[in-house]
Parts: sequence; C-alpha cells; structure tokens
Amino acid sequence: MSPMPSTPSANPAGRYAPSPSGDLHLGNLRTALLAWLFARGSGRRFVLRIDDLDRVRPGAEERQLADLAAIGLDWDGPVARQSDRLDHYAAAVDRLTDAGLTYECFCTRREIQQAVTAPHGPLGAYPGTCRDLTAGERAQRRADGRPAALRLRSARTDFEIADRLHGRYRGPVDDLVLRRGDGIPAYNLTVVVDDAEQGVDQVVRGDDLLPSTPRQAYLATLLDLPVPEYAHVPLVLNTEGKRLAKRDGAVTLADRLTHGETADQVVALLAGSLGLAGRGAGELLAGFDPGRLPREPWVLDPDSLVVAGRCP
Repeated sequence: MSPMPSTPSANPAGRYAPSPSGDLHLGNLRTALLAWLFARGSGRRFVLRIDDLDRVRPGAEERQLADLAAIGLDWDGPVARQSDRLDHYAAAVDRLTDAGLTYECFCTRREIQQAVTAPHGPLGAYPGTCRDLTAGERAQRRADGRPAALRLRSARTDFEIADRLHGRYRGPVDDLVLRRGDGIPAYNLTVVVDDAEQGVDQVVRGDDLLPSTPRQAYLATLLDLPVPEYAHVPLVLNTEGKRLAKRDGAVTLADRLTHGETADQVVALLAGSLGLAGRGAGELLAGFDPGRLPREPWVLDPDSLVVAGRCP
C-alpha cells in the first residue's frame, strides 16, 4: 500500500479527545490535565479533538471546552471533530480493502459474546467466524437482512508497544472492527487516523484503554503511519472500586463550584492526587516529572472531599 499522508513529526503534539456525551467529571479532568502536562512539559503542541461519532448530548461539547479552559488548559489550533473527517476514515478503509486486508462480518453482538467466552476460544478475541465465508454465504446473510460490519484481516495475534508508565506491553490483536454494521467508523480506526494526521506522537489516556492499544499500534503499521509514544495513566475510582462516573455524586467542575470551591482549588485537588503541588495548571508544569507519577488509581469519595483545607 502507498503511505497515507500524515502531519510531519517535526511539530509533534499531544492531545485530549473527549466524547461529548455529558459533562467531564474529575477523572476526565485529571486525565486531560495530565495529557496537557505531558505535552507542554516535553515541548509539544497540545490539540483537542471531539470524538462525536457516537452519542452526542446538546451543549456537552461547549461545557467540556469551557471546563478545560477553566482549569487552565490551552490548546493549539482549532478543535477537530470526527464528524468532519468521515472521508479520511473511508480512505483508510479503502486502502486496507484494496490490499485484501478486510472482510465483512455478519455476527450479532450476542453471537460474538458467546464465541469469545467459549472455553476453546482466545480470551476476548474475535474468533474469525466470518473470515472465510464464501461469496454465496455472504450473499445469503445479506438476503437475510443481516447488516455487515467490516473487520481487519489481521496477520498477527499480538503486538508489543512501549508505554511510559507500564514499560513494554504485549497485548492481543484480533480481526478488529473497522466499520460498524451501521456504517459508522470504529474507534480503533478513527483514533489511529486522527492521531497521525494531527501529528500526535504522544498519547496520554486512562489505563483502561491499555489492552486495546496493541491493536491500534498494529493497525498504524499496516497503514504506514507512525506509532505514538503512549502513557496510560491510572484512573479515578469510586469507593466501590469502579471507574468514577457522574452518578457518584458531586464530581463535575460545576458541582464543585456549586459547593463554593474555585477552579484553582479543584486543580489543587487533582494535583494532590498526583503528588504535585500547585493551584493552577501553569504552576504544576514547572515541577512536573512523569517518572514520579503514582501507578495506582485514585479512590475518590466526593462526599468527603477536602479541598484547600476545607470540607464542602
């Protein structure tokens, strides 16, 4: 395949890419702050991208951008939106298809779940049920009204990446979905294309996404795109040990402001959870050392928060 065009790495960037499905909570803001610190601390640009191909709530994007600015984050260039980039994803899919690296998959979600949890199947990996269907079998499934997703025909079962916090990490690679049955490009494809075209060579995000990263890195190599440097950072958990969510209480910036706190006090809270000191993002940058970041999740009880020496 001929190489896809991408932004030259002479002006590299880090990024933050939220989905506009609601307000950002403290866990989201903490990851955004870390992505900004990693980028600015290494002399990179910092870009924002809105992953708006799935659920979008009216006004969510505007509130998210306002919250990021309120905690002191700035970014370079205009905000990118995936909904404006559908032709870029289609071009990547066409290149893979032209190279014989895709196939249609007619499996339902239930069928896939049953297959990947079977005792004889590889853990969590798509078992290739539709990989070798004949033309007649594909035609019959279409005639039955089954929508077809498009999958990568992978030649690898695993792939190794380098992570700033986790070191060398090898994870599974399967025939991942490139385009869903409803025609929407899949996340594992869009993130690879977007990062390369925006010059993003540093990806900082929650460590819940670490297991899927080898798939994305492998896909980048197939598209002749550079593989970024990764830093998967610990999540914020609730008192039950589950990933923090807005249902856990006063966990958004708006919530904390309603409790009488300031944006700088919220930044100080986030900084303290990272072993950093400072009330503004700019203050944190001077002493930022990625090697000293905690490796364990931050367990947060919003009802017992102490911010800047006072209880809400």
